[in-house]
Amino acid sequence: MASVIPLVGDAPVRPPRHADQVRTMREGTRPSRTFWWDRARPADAAVDPLRAVIFNLDGALADIERDGHRVAFNTAFAAHGLDVVWDVEDYGRLLRIGDEQRRIAVDLRRRGFGKASGKLATQIHRTKSAVLHDCLLDGDVAPRPGLIDSVMSLFVAGVWVGVVAKGRRAWAEPLVRQLVGDGIVETIVTSDDLAEPASECDGYALALWEFGIDPESALAVEGSAAGLRAAAAVGLATVVVTTDYTARQDFTGAAAVRSAYDGADPLLASSCERLHGRWWTTKKRSAAA
Repeated sequence: MASVIPLVGDAPVRPPRHADQVRTMREGTRPSRTFWWDRARPADAAVDPLRAVIFNLDGALADIERDGHRVAFNTAFAAHGLDVVWDVEDYGRLLRIGDEQRRIAVDLRRRGFGKASGKLATQIHRTKSAVLHDCLLDGDVAPRPGLIDSVMSLFVAGVWVGVVAKGRRAWAEPLVRQLVGDGIVETIVTSDDLAEPASECDGYALALWEFGIDPESALAVEGSAAGLRAAAAVGLATVVVTTDYTARQDFTGAAAVRSAYDGADPLLASSCERLHGRWWTTKKRSAAA
């Protein structure tokens, strides 16, 4: 994708970036569980304008499970000389098993590998982890349809774009550039930036901290119910753009649930602002009732 050069005067005024503080955060100090935005506000207060939209790399920007992890599993099977290929439908069923190594072992036992399944699953999972980086960056991982228009509309409108990823920075950062281009994303938070053990909501908390804003000034874009819960845990209004694997999950509490970014009413900056304002207005009215 060609680089986008903003016109002079079009760039939004950003909050001061305190490099030493950000470095300390990235070296393992979690944001405190008590934030300045936790202080009570009048229920009828006006809604803060939308200043940032934070996307989850896994699901919202691209279908990493289908086009990245699934491909890496198949590459690992081939490397171990196994005639095992997980197609899109097979993998969707296997995703019900959250632990990847157990996922492999269960399928191998189903295929008749018996007692050897556990040990073999350990070896295959180790290989899968080793090849994931190349499968993501050299494979067929593509931005979700309509994503580029959505991100560019936010950039032009002066709304900051952030990304959270549960993976390592070594592959997450170049993949984000591959998906949306250079100079568009203001901040990327990965698992490397969070102290262990970390949860997905910690990534959102750190992204807000780096932007210097509270949750009312931001909108999350997620692709799964687990991601929605993580964003909601830090108080973010959240739009869910489902994948084939997550379409039937429970998205109670979302600002909106969509199957794609494009369509008759594409998810552009104006739509994000409208959904963000409506969600917060409803929340404040409910609190006041």
